Amino acid sequence: PVPRLSFTMSNIEVDENNPQVFLDMSIAGREVGRIVIELFSDQVPRTAENFRCLCTGEKGMGQNQKLLHFRGSVFHRIMPGFVCQGGDFTRGDGRGGESIYGPRFSDESFVGKASTHFPGCLSMANCGPNTQSSQFFISLGKGEQVEHLNGKHVVFGQVLQGMNIVRWMEQAGSRTGATHAAVKIVDCGQLK
Repeated sequence: PVPRLSFTMSNIEVDENNPQVFLDMSIAGREVGRIVIELFSDQVPRTAENFRCLCTGEKGMGQNQKLLHFRGSVFHRIMPGFVCQGGDFTRGDGRGGESIYGPRFSDESFVGKASTHFPGCLSMANCGPNTQSSQFFISLGKGEQVEHLNGKHVVFGQVLQGMNIVRWMEQAGSRTGATHAAVKIVDCGQLK
């Protein structure tokens, strides 16, 4: 079947054949809503599969003896106008995380949809080339605010619904990235 296409704020076509996942969010203990994300499995299948499985928790325990699942983890670094970073479900402070493939896996691609950062894109956080795990960020900036990320952090998805939730999350951050309220993934999973 021919995929039905629509457009997001990035003007990247939504491919209905790509998986869609959700993050149900709370801020300061108050549930604020759902973020729906398209994963670019057509462009970066290995990276998209890692995120999808970490949303569903279907892979069970990891090597760190922690459930490979984002549920209950926090966004530990939020810099207004730049990024909301989360995915460290092992330590919760940005020094941990684990992929479904083991502690780290290689950068998959920096071409096509995986090449350019824009507000609402999801990208893998890393500590250098080929050091992806479970940490990710949602870009808040555009143009020169984020262009230095291009070619260094694999873009693997985009927010389809709930950008208003992301903007509320942004308000809990600071210039240093420290959060003044807990921004937590209370539930997550796959929609399609």
